[in-house]
Amino acid sequence: MTNFAIFVAATGAIVAVPGPNHLYITTHSIGAGRRAGIASALGVETGTLVHIVAAAAGLSALIAASATAFNVVRYAGAGYLIYLGIRTLLKRGEDDHEQAIRPQRLSRVYLEGVVVNIFNPKTILFFLAFLPQFVDQGAGSIPLQVIGLGLVLALIGLTTDVAYAIGAGSLGALLRRSPRFRRGRRYATGIVYLGLGAATAFAGPRRT
Repeated sequence: MTNFAIFVAATGAIVAVPGPNHLYITTHSIGAGRRAGIASALGVETGTLVHIVAAAAGLSALIAASATAFNVVRYAGAGYLIYLGIRTLLKRGEDDHEQAIRPQRLSRVYLEGVVVNIFNPKTILFFLAFLPQFVDQGAGSIPLQVIGLGLVLALIGLTTDVAYAIGAGSLGALLRRSPRFRRGRRYATGIVYLGLGAATAFAGPRRT
């Protein structure tokens, strides 16, 4: 129980710090509303569940150990984020009021969040570095312990993600009243995606 309490405290401290996922969720929530932010948060944490299963099955270790597999994940994630950025920048008709307040398809926002997190190499490395520190080899099945710890992490992560989405959604409701914000929203969102894509491309150690 002491080990678990330390794990919960460490997880809470780590996930509360603003990171790429929070920036991604905040961007959606400010630009498209609170519901879009929450949908993206649910998508991101669904991607986390995939990472949990991969870590428990040993797939994450294989990907991290293989230069080819790691780079495939790295560049697939970077390419997808860059695609989202370019698509956003090239959209037309987003500057008028009606387009600015039109809600996005939540299913699409959710799936984008899933894909973005699954192909985030930093998440793979995080699970490999963090979860094993709290596994007790004498306490039963290690894969089940990894899954249990991962689910707790995902739940705490979802709590903070939703909090960011709600807060950013409230701020976005105020900002979207400004014509200047509506004109610049598309460019700001596209630049954020491109920045996240560049960060993903250079994530993790260099491998040859």
